[in-house]
Amino acid sequence: MKLYETKVAPNARRVRMFLAEKNVNLESIEIDLKGGGNLTKEFKSKNPFAKVPVLELDDGTIISESVAICRYFEELYPTPCLFGETALQKAQIEMWQRRAELGFLLPVGMAFQHCSGFFKDRMTPNQAWGEDCIEKAHDYLKLLENHLASNTYLAGDNFSIADITMLTTLDFAKVIDIRLSIEYENLSRWYDLVAGRESAQA
Repeated sequence: MKLYETKVAPNARRVRMFLAEKNVNLESIEIDLKGGGNLTKEFKSKNPFAKVPVLELDDGTIISESVAICRYFEELYPTPCLFGETALQKAQIEMWQRRAELGFLLPVGMAFQHCSGFFKDRMTPNQAWGEDCIEKAHDYLKLLENHLASNTYLAGDNFSIADITMLTTLDFAKVIDIRLSIEYENLSRWYDLVAGRESAQA
């Protein structure tokens, strides 16, 4: 199997962290996003949306989208469980995974695209929209600070894919100057716990 990725991209990193939790090693092929490596005919034949990461199985089957790749490996390697075991756990993890994506990963990604100028050669950035997304990301951090006052991890007592999504996005958010400040006591406690995992170095 091969994983097409870009090391600095948060979606690629969350797959790497997930695989590290499962102790799974794959061949990694670096795609140069800045140089348009994702826009080539060859890469778009694997993923017409031109996004990383992309998993290519030994028989040539392609799986893209980060969570879909993670779900595939969850089925292959169910231990440790990162999507939940009981019906309630699965629902809660899915809920917080989606909240992390929609409430934080999406606005951080949009802020990066529209405020950093990284993709200005292939899109028309809207600075005002990017700044609005930064505000939305900060609003989510405030919500999560309250939530983590009574929860060890995003979805309760167990580490899950929701925590992976949040950690990798929070680290990436530094490029648009979103950082944890002293008022985020609960988030900082959570961050130290999750960032201290060996898989966080993936």
